[in-house]
Amino acid sequence: MDKNKVLIVDDQNGIRVLLTEVFSSEGYRTFQASNGKLALDIVTKESPDLVLLDMKIPGMDGLEILKHIKKINPAIKVIMMTAYGELDMIKEATESGALMHFTKPFDIDELRNAVNSELRGGSSSSRMAAGS
Repeated sequence: MDKNKVLIVDDQNGIRVLLTEVFSSEGYRTFQASNGKLALDIVTKESPDLVLLDMKIPGMDGLEILKHIKKINPAIKVIMMTAYGELDMIKEATESGALMHFTKPFDIDELRNAVNSELRGGSSSSRMAAGS
């Protein structure tokens, strides 16, 4: 079975490195992008299963990136990461197809569990439903 692919989009290197370690150790193929252009290149070339997307990124913000990702491939799951209560943006992100959001500093175990349940739990149950 192919490894699930997780793309981490954040302008903070420390967060990208941390999340890459966490999700590599969970057995995912991980990709990192520090900006929107790079993120969309990776989405186009690699078609990740899930994107962890920071809301505040210089240049193209998380909402713009989210909308582009959903245009490229609506099936890609997106979890937003946000620094503070950007409630209007979170609402818009949810309306644009984000699954959920985590506020920084987030609990790494909660984030790991969310990703695992989306990629492992979510995928097997939907596959069963499609086959029945």
